[in-house]
Amino acid sequence: RVDLPLPACVTEGDEMAPQYDPTAVEQPLYKWWEASGFFKPSQYKEGEKKSYVLPMPPPNVTGGLHMGHAMFVALQDILARYHRMKGEPTLWLPGTDHAGIATQLLVERSLNAQGINRYDLGRDKFLEKVWEWKGEKGGYITEQLRRLGASADWSRERFTMDDGLS
Repeated sequence: RVDLPLPACVTEGDEMAPQYDPTAVEQPLYKWWEASGFFKPSQYKEGEKKSYVLPMPPPNVTGGLHMGHAMFVALQDILARYHRMKGEPTLWLPGTDHAGIATQLLVERSLNAQGINRYDLGRDKFLEKVWEWKGEKGGYITEQLRRLGASADWSRERFTMDDGLS
């Protein structure tokens, strides 16, 4: 873990604000937690401690979160934090799914709006466009998960089409 100074939202002022301002507290505090390594499993020698690993069911890279996602994030976050409090090295492994057909549809719609057909591009160029789209839009859902406070180890985030996974 890295010892970083506490964010100003925690240390400034002697009095509590009359109204809670989530934008002044939640993002700086979450960034501090993540940068300090609080979501990474602690190091231990093999056989020394029981570890706990929780793979995140990967949400599709194509959309935004819905109530079902919020529920699984809350439940898995509770489990991850509980096992950390017990002193167990805990890994909540995040990732996103390529959602092949849905992603293809969204990329095709984008191309069609530009007057381009996927058949005109050919397979390789179309795949390049899919990866471009993922690069532009793919972080939206993980940013939403962070805003919910998900304590996953984001340094290990995976995508179902990463090399070695597909």
